[in-house]
Amino acid sequence: MVKPKVYVTRMIPQAGLDMVRTFCETDVWEEETPPPREVLLQKVQGIDGLLALLTDTIDAALMDAAGPQLRVISNYAVGYDNVDVAAATVRGILVTNTPGVLTDTTADFAFTLLMAAARRVVEGMDYIRAGKWLTWGPTLLLGQDIHHATLGIIGMGRIGSGMARRAQGFEMRVLYYDPYCRKEKGEEVGAECVDLDTLLAESDFVSVHVPLTPETYHMLGAEQFRKMKPSAILINTARGPIVDSDALYEALKNGEIAYAALDVTEPEPLPADHKLLTLPNIIICPHIASASVITRTKMATMAAENLIAGLKGEMPPYPVNPEVLLHPK
Repeated sequence: MVKPKVYVTRMIPQAGLDMVRTFCETDVWEEETPPPREVLLQKVQGIDGLLALLTDTIDAALMDAAGPQLRVISNYAVGYDNVDVAAATVRGILVTNTPGVLTDTTADFAFTLLMAAARRVVEGMDYIRAGKWLTWGPTLLLGQDIHHATLGIIGMGRIGSGMARRAQGFEMRVLYYDPYCRKEKGEEVGAECVDLDTLLAESDFVSVHVPLTPETYHMLGAEQFRKMKPSAILINTARGPIVDSDALYEALKNGEIAYAALDVTEPEPLPADHKLLTLPNIIICPHIASASVITRTKMATMAAENLIAGLKGEMPPYPVNPEVLLHPK
């Protein structure tokens, strides 16, 4: 039996990679950084399946370069803004993702960023490393309380809901803004649905949990920062371009908001000489919100299961465009 040909755009955890290699003739890009565009265009030629990461742009041109035999694109991520789903659907190509698995892990990390920013943990470490710690002081690195504060969640999906549940343990007031404002959904997690302006004006912490779409691109910019409290802290673990980086820099520099804690950036990766890194009131991490051993391994096996099912002509566990199989042309 001839095995289907598959290209994997990065080394994923071994459990998932072993599954793919057992079922498929597999070519894997083994470098730490993503394959360059010209390499990707060459490597996909003649493949039946593609296992890609969110750092790979999978557009119509790439699908056409692969050829008409391409059946499935398995995205190793929850989000799939890197894949032109409409172009894939037109070509009869299944697109899949890995939802749900990283909900709690990402919510854990978002709350970690909230706490670290509120209590100035990174600044404290830098203070010690700089040899400035001489004694205990009553006003040294004063931060903000988390208990009884107001948390504003933009996007009450799985991760936003997880963030709200964590806030309950700190007896926080939780507001949320979501285009699909459902009262019962907020009641499940002790949150009140409000308009975006109200959320920005009343929240001590604003945490972003919406997908990146044309509507959410630069959703938070200069106008929105001016509506926030000067003591407010922004947390973003969703996608970098939801926040206007230039506007965020100005807001932090000028004291329009107090702090930001980001796991995602615009651009990404953030250059070492980027102006945001010159600010003392920001924490930036290298997109590691889902980076636990258990979660990343589960993502790998889910991506492999999706890929293999699609190659078999079966409905994968996590399809983005199931109509490709339900209503084939």
